[in-house]
Amino acid sequence: MCGLTDNQDISTLHKKRMRNIFLFGIIVWMIGCGNNVWAQNEAEIKFEALTHDFGTFSEKAPVVSCEFKFTNIGNSPLIIHQAIASCGCTVPQYTKEPVMPGGKGMVTITYNGTGKYPGYFKKSITLRTNGKPAMVRLFIEGNMKGADEK
Repeated sequence: MCGLTDNQDISTLHKKRMRNIFLFGIIVWMIGCGNNVWAQNEAEIKFEALTHDFGTFSEKAPVVSCEFKFTNIGNSPLIIHQAIASCGCTVPQYTKEPVMPGGKGMVTITYNGTGKYPGYFKKSITLRTNGKPAMVRLFIEGNMKGADEK
């Protein structure tokens, strides 16, 4: 009957099923707790600002730079793996060594408008980190006026 041998009865089968359900519940609980502990030991990047406005500048002096300062507010060392600019006229430089919890770092962005048309621009720099958020987007914007404009 139902795959039971002579030595088994329904209560024995029920006990085995209950034991398996209990063990499964313990495993799920342990995995959940493990994820919480891991999340608490994570780096977290916090910038003072995510956008910088250069305002208006002349194409006679087309190279401008700014700094984005950040703090690791997490509990593990923060590493910036990559900084990707939206175009070749924008060059990011960033803290390469791990930033310890509570430590500060910087991303310097240089915009080179040489040979570009005057006018408004907005560029982005995407950072990839080992912390949260795993991806951060910084923006620079400005208005480069022509050499003959006042």
